Amino acid sequence: MKFRLATAAPWWRPANGNLLRIQGGRPLVGTYPISGAKNAVLPLMVSALLTPHLVTLRNVPANLDVAVLAALLQRLGCEMHWSTRAGDLALTLSADRIRPTGIDADLVARMRASVLLLGALLARCGEARLPMPGGDAIGLRAIDFHIAGLRAMGAVVALEGGLIHAKAPAGLHGADILLPQPSVGATENLLLAAVLADGTTTIRNAAREPEITDLAACLITMGAGITGLGSHVLTVTGGRALAGAVHGVMPDRIELGTLACAAAMTDGELMLPHGRLDLLGTAAESFAAAGVDLRETEGGLIARRANAGLCGIDITTQPFPGFATDLQAPTMALLTLAAGASTISETIFEQRFRHVDELRKMGADIAVHGRTARVRGVDRLRGAAVTCTDVRAAAALVLGALAASGETVLDGLDHLDRGYDRMTGKLAACGAAIVRTDG
Repeated sequence: MKFRLATAAPWWRPANGNLLRIQGGRPLVGTYPISGAKNAVLPLMVSALLTPHLVTLRNVPANLDVAVLAALLQRLGCEMHWSTRAGDLALTLSADRIRPTGIDADLVARMRASVLLLGALLARCGEARLPMPGGDAIGLRAIDFHIAGLRAMGAVVALEGGLIHAKAPAGLHGADILLPQPSVGATENLLLAAVLADGTTTIRNAAREPEITDLAACLITMGAGITGLGSHVLTVTGGRALAGAVHGVMPDRIELGTLACAAAMTDGELMLPHGRLDLLGTAAESFAAAGVDLRETEGGLIARRANAGLCGIDITTQPFPGFATDLQAPTMALLTLAAGASTISETIFEQRFRHVDELRKMGADIAVHGRTARVRGVDRLRGAAVTCTDVRAAAALVLGALAASGETVLDGLDHLDRGYDRMTGKLAACGAAIVRTDG
């Protein structure tokens, strides 16, 4: 596994140590560079399969998920070249000759985004054979919407023995598709398939997340015909041969929101380059109500705690522009120190409160009833030994540790590596007492 990742992504060097030790109670002050968005770069990398021409992505985050997907694409025959200039990691992909089968199950099991290979391979090769994708254990996240949409476009899909085997004997064709829910993954998968399908495809009740707009913008640069960006109805005029493209990955809005919470929790002040309030959707208003002061400047956002302090709020996760489910765990960490009580309702994933028990070990007062959590603010958190259970839970525990008194030791760091680019080093540069060590 390590050999394959290093071959596909030579920059990937797992950080030394399997434990993260944080001495809390220090304000974060300085500039924290926001990386390219993890949730945007993965479908952008897959989009390179749609053309034999070169696709170059800039502002690529150096995280484990990117390394794993690079290894998957390499197994499909995709060639890639990495370069770094002034701290900007760039990737050029060439999918001149690709193989639609032979994907490693162990790599697919490590990431949910691997399901996006289905639409791209069907569109380009007329066939795809893919193990069932893995990812965080935060809910069922069924791929029924993906498969139903592809079948409407002419694909024949069979699920047997843990494998997805899809063919399009006569090629894919345009279709009018209504998604039962605005699924981000299904919208991306169908968009990738539709740009090469014959005719016009309309995706109704499409997800509106900024990462989808970023993907569509890249596909348009490659020559695709897509209208309705940022709306619930995407119309794709397919059948066009796609050219190459050079595209800069959008800033990571989840990292942005997470570090805004970190600044407020530690009573520090962070400059977050390239940050924009519009990327946060309604979360920007929720943060303001909770006492997170976000000010837009020419270079990004400045985040700090409001003069009135942190205050309890009620939030409900919703598709964009609603409060992002990926920000729920970091925001819960923030609210553990807010005056009064808060209510968090999770409507997207049914198992996304796995971080609650770990925050309780640090002294948080949280009660869970079904998919609703009641958080009562405490005066302080205490350092403890905790375990990361998924990508966003890992970030929440880091935030709790930064604000807690004493030392916190975090295990399960693969989750942190998957979603965050050099978080330990960037936090240390802002004054955090944080080090990665062996157990």
